[in-house]
Amino acid sequence: MSGDLHLDFTSDNSSGAHPAILQAIVDANNGPAAAYGADQWTRRAELALADIFEREVEVFLVATGTAANALALSAVTDPWGAVLCHEFAHIAADECGAPEFFSAGAKLVGLPGRAGKITPAALDDALALMPRGVVKQVQPQALALSQATECGALYTQAEITALAEIAHAAGMAVHMDGARFANALVALGLTPAEISWKAGVDVLSFGATKNGAFACEAVIFFDTDRAKDFAYRRKRGGHTLSKGRLLGAQMEAYLRDGLWLDLAGKANVRAAELEAGLAALPGVRFPWRREINEVFAIVPTAMRQRMLAAGARFHPWTPRALEPRERPSADEVFIRLIPSFATSPEAVVALAAAARG
Repeated sequence: MSGDLHLDFTSDNSSGAHPAILQAIVDANNGPAAAYGADQWTRRAELALADIFEREVEVFLVATGTAANALALSAVTDPWGAVLCHEFAHIAADECGAPEFFSAGAKLVGLPGRAGKITPAALDDALALMPRGVVKQVQPQALALSQATECGALYTQAEITALAEIAHAAGMAVHMDGARFANALVALGLTPAEISWKAGVDVLSFGATKNGAFACEAVIFFDTDRAKDFAYRRKRGGHTLSKGRLLGAQMEAYLRDGLWLDLAGKANVRAAELEAGLAALPGVRFPWRREINEVFAIVPTAMRQRMLAAGARFHPWTPRALEPRERPSADEVFIRLIPSFATSPEAVVALAAAARG
């Protein structure tokens, strides 16, 4: 790799913050302002989210996605409760026990499903094994869905609705991990309301950091009754920032004039270009259709080595996510590549050229 051409496809977390969001932080930093989120920037961000989601909502800003997920789940799950999620969900595989910690011990129960998606049948099967009122057993209290999933797949509005109906009938809340909510929204062509509360979601972890923010996420309660104690949970968990205006400024700038959707659209386009470039090469196969800014591919080992030699960075992915018949052979490897809003078209072309050799 030479010059300023960055071939980093490890994650959209690898990109910096968008200049407009950095400028918003600088502007908000001038002069005094009320602390702990009682500032004008936070209030404007809250109103903007209510407008985007077309209803009254309770909004709580935090600095990390792990905090958003763990605190949100703690608000809807007792210590003796169970959170049903996909076995590869971020909350189960990548958050170091934070959901269990903040909920004081609730159990995460992983369900199977292709491309990280839970099916109604899998949810029904799990609930059948967890009858209500059995004292020796954790009680199912929340269903956690990732939109998009850890495999880059999307739930349609109908799929979310079907799962939410099962969960609500079982007395469970529905949480959505929306770390890449903007990418999913752009890909689906729906409104934020249509793939959240209108489909049955009660609480959403609304991501911004992967898509241009410096460090900012929002916990959004559509079922506002569930938010009555959340200010205390956030404070007790150490996630109520003294200079909360710097979170509010990020979120306000992120949402202003549709910046969040523009950035997600750019990332999705780069991924489509990358997918097309790899698809033209012999020996490359894709286990499922790309839907957002994540490309999962099975490539020859020699091709992987050529990309690494050119300075490219990306992650191997677990073959456990694949059906046995789909898994890599001895001379293949399963990889994940993620462009961000800041990935240049030239970087995509360079990666495909390196793969081609």
